[in-house]
This record gives sequence, C-alpha cells and structure tokens, in this order.
Amino acid sequence: MKLLLKIISFIGLGLCIVPAILVFGEHMEASTCKQLMFLGTIMWFATAPSWMIKKEVPSDD
Repeated sequence: MKLLLKIISFIGLGLCIVPAILVFGEHMEASTCKQLMFLGTIMWFATAPSWMIKKEVPSDD
C-alpha cells in the first residue's frame, strides 16, 4: 500500500514539473499546463503526507 502511495505521489510531482517545462519549450498550451499542474498538486498533497510522516521514537528520559 505504501509503495502505491509513493508511486501516485511521484506521478503527481511529475505532473507539477513536466508541464511547466513543456510550456517553456512551447510544446503545450498554458491552459492545459494549468490543468495538469492542478491535478498533480492534488495528487501530491493527497498522497505524500501519508508515507512521509515519520513516527517519533520514544526517548529514554
């Protein structure tokens, strides 16, 4: 399950980065870029916190 969440997270991160590069190179319209980046942002923020949260180790104090 954690592996699936990581894969979805990195796909979302890719959707935040790759469209911007494609618009810069004039291979994609800005409106399409905005839609893909919005989708990528939702995917990233919905899935990344669930696998990035580290549990604290109890101290010996």
